[in-house]
Amino acid sequence: MGFSLILGFAPFPTGNAHKSQPVAVVAPAIPGHIVTMTAYNAVAEQTDGNPFETASGAYSNPEIIAARSRDLADELPFGTIIEIDGSTISPGNTCGYGVVAHHIGYRVIEDTMNARYTDRVDVLLNTEEESVSSDGRSINAANVFGICKGVTVRVVGFVDIRHLPKTQAGLAALVKKGTVLAVK
Repeated sequence: MGFSLILGFAPFPTGNAHKSQPVAVVAPAIPGHIVTMTAYNAVAEQTDGNPFETASGAYSNPEIIAARSRDLADELPFGTIIEIDGSTISPGNTCGYGVVAHHIGYRVIEDTMNARYTDRVDVLLNTEEESVSSDGRSINAANVFGICKGVTVRVVGFVDIRHLPKTQAGLAALVKKGTVLAVK
């Protein structure tokens, strides 16, 4: 499945019609992948034993990092910026996406999941982030998230892994400004 984000220049509607400003032009409906989504923490028990480094070599930053199953490596290579759409979650699904959605935002694929998983994206969350479970207890956001089936992830760009933003706001600004690299 191919994705495209076309970056270009268009006239900016001001009094100076001869000047152009960079804008992002997104192809009409960006296709998405329907995946099972989970969440994890950067702790030895949930990683390959080095919780502070992702499979790509990037720092395990819970603000922006996500992992993908190995079968999605061609469609979601390292550096791919994804937008997560929880509105497509399968009916009857009891995952906690809605409770922790404010922790998610855009994510950059920088990690790989265990080979036993397929068609899956795993969002890295901070071990300190807590949410309220359905029974009212305050527990780790990754545990509240659970397993969400039928989540749509859309590719919105690509970023050089050597220049990752450190915050969700920084990543969102890249996407909004259209300064992300085009996805082939």
